[in-house]
Amino acid sequence: MNLPGSPPSHFALDDIRYVAKVIVGSVNPQSPFSDNEHDSQFDKLNQYLSGYPKGKIIGRDVMIATFQMGEHQMNMQKTTYHIGFKRKPEWIDKS
Repeated sequence: MNLPGSPPSHFALDDIRYVAKVIVGSVNPQSPFSDNEHDSQFDKLNQYLSGYPKGKIIGRDVMIATFQMGEHQMNMQKTTYHIGFKRKPEWIDKS
């Protein structure tokens, strides 16, 4: 519920003027993926969702890959989040 005089809290797709992609994870078995890289990717996602202007997740692509390494099977996942903004944030080129 909005108070009189306060801006509406809805986020319509028509309002989106800029879309950024944030990738979390990796499906490349040749490139080791550390916890620090994973944390860094989630920090970036959180910044996009909580910074000003605040972005909203408008889409998500999930890629799952299965690799056979000798007798072992390895599953890897990469998720690409599409973050919509009403305008391009000034800080986005700096991140």
